[in-house]
Amino acid sequence: MKPRSTLAAQAHRLAVTRASGSASAGLHAMVLNQIGLSIVQGELAPGDPLPNADDWSAAYGVSRTVLREVIKVLAGKGLIESRTKTGMRVRPRSNWNFLDPDVLAWRYSARVSEADVRELFELRRAIEPMAGALAAERATPDQIAQLEAVLVEMEGVADDGERFAEPDLVFHQMILRMTGNELIGSLAALIETALLMSFRLSNDNPHGHRHSMPLHRDVAGSISGRDATGARQALLALLDQAEEDVRRAIAARSRIQE
Repeated sequence: MKPRSTLAAQAHRLAVTRASGSASAGLHAMVLNQIGLSIVQGELAPGDPLPNADDWSAAYGVSRTVLREVIKVLAGKGLIESRTKTGMRVRPRSNWNFLDPDVLAWRYSARVSEADVRELFELRRAIEPMAGALAAERATPDQIAQLEAVLVEMEGVADDGERFAEPDLVFHQMILRMTGNELIGSLAALIETALLMSFRLSNDNPHGHRHSMPLHRDVAGSISGRDATGARQALLALLDQAEEDVRRAIAARSRIQE
């Protein structure tokens, strides 16, 4: 069991979250966020026994009912397990659902490592270039027109990292849906947080995102021209550039923090 000092630290963070969060934020969501962060960021390590329900309820100042609901959600994400003889424990990382939006957000809320960036872009490269090739073969004229409209919107905000993220997300999600494959289309929602994480990591680029527009245009042009190979290659080039942007932004952030 974790010492009470650790529980007190967690409870303090919850109090800070309460004070700074919006009025509509639910107590359940705040407790879930705090415990999830503690697990994913390593304060509660795999194999660690978790505090009993009474201690945990007291530390967070919540009822056992709220705590039980939080535990149920964390178990559904693969983070914890409860057994009759051993009680609650943090599960090995191999059991965690890293594509769960909350788990992704908790993972990337702390300092991001080189390994984190590599894994994020390996995921995108495993999905998006193939989707682009299929989109070039199967997209309808209406879908192509919509993609080109989003491209125009991106052009208009290319110098503003915050505003650029939204149409950029739509652009990449549209390509997944343009494949005509419902399973791949469903990945648009599944990897939304992964996309947003990569956008967030690079949105403080001092040069904005206008430099990425030629590659976005190449992607859209290849899809509209029914060039599957060109779409795949353009998306690979775009992801290479995006990963480099993220690495530069992280390096710059690290120099500032030092």
